[in-house]
Amino acid sequence: MAHAWTQISYEGFPAWCAQWADGSSAVVAEQGAQLLSWKTADGREHLYLSPASLRDGQAAIRGGVPVCFPQFNVRGPLPKHGFARNLRWQMLQADEDGIVMQLTDSAATRAFWPHAFDARLRITVHARQLTIGLDVQNTDEVPWSMTCALHSYLQVDDVAQTRLTGLQGLACWDALADTRFVQPPGDVGFAATTEPGFDRVFSTPGAAGTVLQLEQPDLPDGRRLQIALSSTASEVVVWNPGVRLSHSLADMPDDGWRQMLCVEAASIDTPVLLAPGQQWSISQTLTLAGDLDRERETQAL
Repeated sequence: MAHAWTQISYEGFPAWCAQWADGSSAVVAEQGAQLLSWKTADGREHLYLSPASLRDGQAAIRGGVPVCFPQFNVRGPLPKHGFARNLRWQMLQADEDGIVMQLTDSAATRAFWPHAFDARLRITVHARQLTIGLDVQNTDEVPWSMTCALHSYLQVDDVAQTRLTGLQGLACWDALADTRFVQPPGDVGFAATTEPGFDRVFSTPGAAGTVLQLEQPDLPDGRRLQIALSSTASEVVVWNPGVRLSHSLADMPDDGWRQMLCVEAASIDTPVLLAPGQQWSISQTLTLAGDLDRERETQAL
C-alpha cells in the first residue's frame, strides 16, 4: 500500500508524490500532469528528466512523460505538441494504486482551441510495473478531432549500448531522412545516434496492441524493460536528439542525449474523430524484465 499522495515541490515543480511499501515511488507534476519520476524498489529511476529544463511553470518540461494533446508536434495550427503539457491539471483522485489528474476546457484552452473536452491522465503503479493512460471525452455539442502521444523519456545508461526489439515488420517513416520502408528483422540499435539523432514513426498493427522491449545488454544485469502499448496507439514514435540537437536545445545538457530514449504511444497519422459525448483512450505499460522472467518460469512449471 502506498503512503498517501502528498503535494510537494519536486526539483522546483509543484507535484504529487507517493511511495509504496516496497520502496518504489512516483512523482506527478501539476503542470501537464507530467509524470516526472518512477523509481522501483531498487531505487532505480526509469524516467529521464533534464536538469536544464526551466522550472518556471510556463515552459514545457523536458523529460518524464509529457502529454501531447490535442496536437502532436507541429501537425496543425496549435503550439508544438498542443497546450495540455503547459497547463495546470487538477488532482481528481488518488489512492494506493495510483492517481488521476484532470484537465477540462477553460478560458486558457479556448485561447488556443474552441472545443469542450474532459481529459484525464491515469497513473497506476504496481510492483515493478507502471501504467499511464490518457482518457479523452468530447463534452462539446459538435464533433472534433485530435492527435496525441504519451511522450515517454526513458532513462538509459548509454543510448549507444541500447537496443529496442519488437519493431520488425512495421511500416516506418524516418523523419530525418524523409524515407519510408518496412523495418527489417532484428533489433533496432542506437550506436549511430551520436549524429544526426534518431526520429522514426512506426505504424503499429492496432488490434492486438504492440509489445516492445528495451534492452541494455552490456550492463552487468542486462537491464530490460517491456513497453506495452494499447491497441489504440496506431503509431509508436522513437526519438533521440543526438549530439547536434542536444547542443542547440537550451533545456537539454549537451550530453543529455546519451541518457534518454523516447518511446511514445501515439495516434498521429490519422486524427482521432470524436462525436459529442464519445470517449477515447490510449495507454502505455512499463514492466521490468525481472517480473517477466518470473512469469515465464511459472508458466513453464
